[in-house]
Amino acid sequence: MDLRALALLIILSGPVQADPLRLATWDPGLSRDGPGLLLRDIDRADPQVLAAARVIAAARPDAILLTSFDWDLDGRALSAFAGLLAEMGHPLPHRHASQPNRGVQTGLDLDGDGRPGQPRDAQGYGAFTGQSGMALLSRLPIAGVTDHSAILWRDLPGNRMPDSPHGDAQRLSSTAHWDIRLTTPAGPLHLLAFAATPPAFEARNPARNHDEAAFWLAHLPDAPFAVIGNLNLDPQDGDGDPAALSALLTVTQDPAPRGAWQPPQTGPNAGHTGDPALDTAEYDRPPGNLRLDYILPARGLTVADAGVIWPAPGDPLADAVALASHRKLVWIDLSLR
Repeated sequence: MDLRALALLIILSGPVQADPLRLATWDPGLSRDGPGLLLRDIDRADPQVLAAARVIAAARPDAILLTSFDWDLDGRALSAFAGLLAEMGHPLPHRHASQPNRGVQTGLDLDGDGRPGQPRDAQGYGAFTGQSGMALLSRLPIAGVTDHSAILWRDLPGNRMPDSPHGDAQRLSSTAHWDIRLTTPAGPLHLLAFAATPPAFEARNPARNHDEAAFWLAHLPDAPFAVIGNLNLDPQDGDGDPAALSALLTVTQDPAPRGAWQPPQTGPNAGHTGDPALDTAEYDRPPGNLRLDYILPARGLTVADAGVIWPAPGDPLADAVALASHRKLVWIDLSLR
């Protein structure tokens, strides 16, 4: 067959289909008690760091949002961790990790305890700037990032912010809100990434947790997208208000990723009403295991598969999953055209 005939055959057969794109999100427990300690642990091959890298390499995502990864100004820890993944045979050369709100002090007594400068007085809870920040690692190029993390909570339409004398300083994002544009063979894909505060520990947190999810309802791109990250909200067995999640599900779809194994539903889990196969966080105290981590692609996108990496005891990956984090990696495969 000559080249002209081959070209005609390709045109007549329609567009070439890209392989499914695997997206993942995970809190891998890659946060430490002080600045620089995560890089130290990566450099000295700490077993917990190695376990986290092994889980990611086994999941083989094309892009993964890490929702607990200490930020540093030069990105040295993220570069070192990406190098570790490459050594394990899963290179993710493109990355983003701008400064999060975690640990960024306001100079104010935000929690009203009379002691400014404490972790709860930062824009997002943290003992130092960047503690438990976010990071994206990707096989695909990153075309750009819109960072919404500096938006004030009071400026969100319909916000639930409690009355506060610090409304002109308090940001909405406890960690960050990023619109990350990936370049895929089928065109751009927007990852609407965030990690919300838990709806607990402080009186303002239930409202903030709700509004951090509700933020995306007013910032949806006119392009394929997926909401991704740590919503810190179980709609059935947690303490938060699932109204914002329900609203997001009017414009997205829930692939309902499921784990291969679940612990016995006894003890703290005995009173649960949600499907335990959907849980992504393991707790040995009330309220027990919860579904907190999500990937919600826009309606109209095709989900080929989805899962939670929660292997049964005795599985070759079980020890690494248990050592790395009490949270479990969530993934979905998108079939893009």
